[in-house]
Amino acid sequence: MKKLITVTALMLSALCSISASAAEGDVGVAATMDDRYCTTCHGADGVGNLAIEAPRLAGMEGWYLKRQLENFRAGIRGTHAEDIPGLEMQPMAEKLSNESITDLVDWIGGWEYVPAAVTVEGNDRQGRTAFQSCAACHGANAEGNEALGAPALAGQNDWYLITQIENFRSGVRGSHQDDTFGAQMVTMSKTLRDEQAILNVVSYINTLQK
Repeated sequence: MKKLITVTALMLSALCSISASAAEGDVGVAATMDDRYCTTCHGADGVGNLAIEAPRLAGMEGWYLKRQLENFRAGIRGTHAEDIPGLEMQPMAEKLSNESITDLVDWIGGWEYVPAAVTVEGNDRQGRTAFQSCAACHGANAEGNEALGAPALAGQNDWYLITQIENFRSGVRGSHQDDTFGAQMVTMSKTLRDEQAILNVVSYINTLQK
């Protein structure tokens, strides 16, 4: 744990140094290439970084990425005291203009999608049963549903999915009054009774990767 905190602190320091060179301004400021520092934490190929809990971005839907960047910028996400990765991400997004967010979404959209490595193992058969509730929004194959505001889950880092489900269950994420979609996830996440149930669902989602 101490090592993880140290690594996280170093990465945050590096990010702050990079972002200091970018224009300050508000949402009306033009996009700047200086805002393209996502790879510092999320990896040069955008596949995610377990050491600092930065998820895969390559292949993520543009509409969902845009919403999350806007949520971080507005403080709807990334302000809970127990959300350490979120607290690191929030100031990175806070300085972005609308143009910068559009530029980042377009840039990331050009990255090659590579399914995340499987790092957890649970009872995927039991997870399949529990996933039926998730499928109502995220799709039978966890492919996501833009109309319902539900992102794809298949192919995402399994350790990240576990963390986010736990965050929703505990109110670390989704408790902000303006986070409508997050509030829905808070309710749904509580249908998973314990850590084993979460592990089982994520293990099943791993089987849906293409």
